[in-house]
Amino acid sequence: MTAYDIAGLHLERAGTDGPLVLCLHGIGSSSAAFAPQLQALEADFRVLAWDAPGYAKSADPEGELSLDDYAETAAAVIRAHGGRAHVLGVSWGGVIALRLATRHPDLVLSLTVADSTTGSGTSPEKAAGMRARVTELAQLGPRAFAEQRGPRLVSPQAPYELVQRVVDTMAGSIRLPGYGHAAEAMATTDLRGELARVTAPTLVLCGDQDRVTGPEASQVLAGGLHRTAYVIVKDAGHLANQEQPEHFNAWLLSHLHIVTNSKTSRG
Repeated sequence: MTAYDIAGLHLERAGTDGPLVLCLHGIGSSSAAFAPQLQALEADFRVLAWDAPGYAKSADPEGELSLDDYAETAAAVIRAHGGRAHVLGVSWGGVIALRLATRHPDLVLSLTVADSTTGSGTSPEKAAGMRARVTELAQLGPRAFAEQRGPRLVSPQAPYELVQRVVDTMAGSIRLPGYGHAAEAMATTDLRGELARVTAPTLVLCGDQDRVTGPEASQVLAGGLHRTAYVIVKDAGHLANQEQPEHFNAWLLSHLHIVTNSKTSRG
């Protein structure tokens, strides 16, 4: 029994055949962030993108959720849709994906971790900054909060249409208490000691102009994982999967096909 009933979880779906891919969005977003990936993957994979508990179209949780609770909710989704999955996580979603992989290695075929981090519990300053966002959201409301934070999630040269889409997605996705639970989970997480326990083959990607977590954080992830490839996505900020979807999807598809073919050839 998980702390969150997945009956209340909204899932965007694409594809009807092939291995399962579960997409976990960042702390200021929703399943809408993965529109380019759902389109790119649907021919060869069954794709699910969640609205995390307390986000967008998903029901609010009854109580506070820890990082383990988010990982267990993701595990429940995978079990309900076939039992094993490739997992794609962006930013906060990548943190959840990594915890999922250490708790349930049998459920994770591969990981793709984009513009992510080992958590905000790696320093008091980062933890305080994450918690301060909750107060900011409560004071400003979702729209003003999104207008203030959204533009930093893409590169300075990103087109206006993308910036506006990111802001609109954030404004329509975040609310309290869901965002507050996510922020507290991040503020208390430091994955550095458990990266070596991840057994799933992992692709780590990061936009070269990521101004939020930055390439350095992704390098820490790549360096701590055993079975990993590390890719810098040119001309992209924190949301590389949205800003440079063609390049991002090419690496993602290559990774998924290599892992799938390897597992098939081994029987």
